[in-house]
Amino acid sequence: MSIVVQKYGGTSVADVQKLRQVAERVMHTHRKGHQVVVVVSAMGDTTDELLAMAKRVSPNPERRELDMLLSAGERISMALLSMAIRELGGDAISFTGSQSGIITNDRHVDARIIEVRPFRVQDALAQGKIVVIAGFQGVSYKKEVTTLGRGGSDTTAVAMAAALDAEYCEICSDVDGVYSADPRVVAAARRIGSLSYEETQEMAEAGAKVLNAQAVEFAKEKGIALYARATSGPLPGPDPSSDGTVVRRNPPRMPGTVVGVASERDVLLLTSDAPPAELLTLLDDCGVAGKQLHVASGLTTLVISRENLHDEPRVRATLERRLDGRARLVDGLAAVSVIGAGINATYRNIRSGSEALAAAGIQPDDLATSSFRITWMIPRGRTDEAVRLLHRHFIEAEQPLLP
Repeated sequence: MSIVVQKYGGTSVADVQKLRQVAERVMHTHRKGHQVVVVVSAMGDTTDELLAMAKRVSPNPERRELDMLLSAGERISMALLSMAIRELGGDAISFTGSQSGIITNDRHVDARIIEVRPFRVQDALAQGKIVVIAGFQGVSYKKEVTTLGRGGSDTTAVAMAAALDAEYCEICSDVDGVYSADPRVVAAARRIGSLSYEETQEMAEAGAKVLNAQAVEFAKEKGIALYARATSGPLPGPDPSSDGTVVRRNPPRMPGTVVGVASERDVLLLTSDAPPAELLTLLDDCGVAGKQLHVASGLTTLVISRENLHDEPRVRATLERRLDGRARLVDGLAAVSVIGAGINATYRNIRSGSEALAAAGIQPDDLATSSFRITWMIPRGRTDEAVRLLHRHFIEAEQPLLP
């Protein structure tokens, strides 16, 4: 009997009635002959409400206590969903992240999974039970409760699917797949039927509210197919991409094609002429995660997501005190990216994207690339305009394929 892992988040678990609908879908999967593991996010805006409550108590809550607080949201969801499944005749049992064997490093608020020991989950499945797991959380090797950061429930689901050698992993939400851009910004955004692991990772890293980047990393390592689909949609059939997005190796697409445009609105650009080792040690001491690191000719630049800057005033003060003015944080910027396999095999896409932005009077402050992504740092106030422009230029218009 194959194992299927399903993750439910977003508004699909916003209230008790929607939890009942999730329970019905879980039972339908179970009746088709699968062993089912379900990972749930917190209900509705619970996490935001708990965070707001913490901020009213303390403007800069201690990270350990924040994890203790925020992890409660998923525990509420898992217990209620387990009850709902039982009401439908299913034999369900709920586990927290630690009970299900999610082992993380010792970072609070944005921990990373380092190992999964799913012994209790395997025992419960062998007894014919449906297992419901609290997403977004784990336990460190120091026995501390940790949370996994934005999109952490996706990571829980895929890491568990990998550990259990599941047939596939469904990521279910109120959205019926991954789109070429945020439909709230780009009316002409298209659902993407198939993506590669690398494209999906790059879209997540670039700010798209799609699958979590670490989750895709786990799936890629184990070769697990990911299905992003709406909770209200059907179970995967002969053509999974017909009513969702399937993430797998080597999707059927010519290299050089831009598949998506993503943006991250609230980023900072750190520049410093301090010794790189000294700067990076300081950032580690402050718990600041960054991306797009460049070190050249004595100058270090680093892009930082503001959501990863949990105590910005303290970080700014520490930079000033320990580096004596040799580092500065540039605000007012956003990152806009185009993503696709092989898009940087030539400079064609970089040139045409830069020319399109320049023609609209948008002057980038910085440009960075990877094998699957081109990112322009632009003025924050022009983010949506730039996303719509690049979507028209690369996706709505016919693209020349690379030779």
